[in-house]
Amino acid sequence: MNQEKKGYYLPSPSSWPLKGSIGLLCTVLGAANWLHDVWFGPYLFCFGLLMLFYMIFGWFGMVIRENRSGLLENKQVDRSFRWCMCWFIFSEVMFFGAFFGALFYVRVVVLPTLGAATGITHIVNWPGFEASWPLFKNPNPSTFLGPQSVMDTWGVPAINTLILLTSGATVTVAHWSLLKNNRKTMLVSQLLTVLLGISFLIMQAKEYGEAYYHKGLTLASGIYGTTFFMLTGFHGLHVTIGTIGLIVILYRMLRRDFNQHNHFAFEAVSWYWHFVDVVWLLLFIFVYWI
Repeated sequence: MNQEKKGYYLPSPSSWPLKGSIGLLCTVLGAANWLHDVWFGPYLFCFGLLMLFYMIFGWFGMVIRENRSGLLENKQVDRSFRWCMCWFIFSEVMFFGAFFGALFYVRVVVLPTLGAATGITHIVNWPGFEASWPLFKNPNPSTFLGPQSVMDTWGVPAINTLILLTSGATVTVAHWSLLKNNRKTMLVSQLLTVLLGISFLIMQAKEYGEAYYHKGLTLASGIYGTTFFMLTGFHGLHVTIGTIGLIVILYRMLRRDFNQHNHFAFEAVSWYWHFVDVVWLLLFIFVYWI
């Protein structure tokens, strides 16, 4: 029977949203207490992550089974999925917008204001303060030691930019190959996208090692360290999530779950991956370059 005649598919009440909320709450509370050296912080954080992984695996697995059963082959269901993904990406835009806003506020408002306080410098600012970005001298160097140098622009960051731009092209080729029913090109392009995502993460881990051990740049290095690691760290987390999603899509391609008319899961992951690419371009410009 044609699913279009059955109307909008409504799944049975599910406990997955509650499980996900509990996992997210435990993860955030655990991370906060871990940063404050509370003994249960790392345990709560790890428990929350396990809950989130369990929720994602179970919930997405349920949706995949529904799709394989033909329950989701409905235009209204497809439209609902697309709108949900659009709103999710919008929430991610707002998430990164807050961190970019903090960076711009410090660089455009705070530093010029402090630098203009020439008559009361000894009251407002600390000895050795220079109104330039990045800040290398902190108010209390004995507690918060400033970084030794700025992060390089045309080394690992430039290579990672090339990697992500290339991955955006390969995932697009995979999409067009799916639409043209060119299975071999689709699989090869998707595999290349996965390998490029993994390469980006390896290069970023290398860069973090250089920052910690050679440049003295940490989360405790002042505003430069905190903005750098918050922006690049959360972006790295999103690349990790996106790479896992690409691997799942590759597995489903091998299982022949997609066809020319039913492949929104692939489109959703590719949208997310393109969003990650755009965020990295902004990071490269405003964190590394300018």
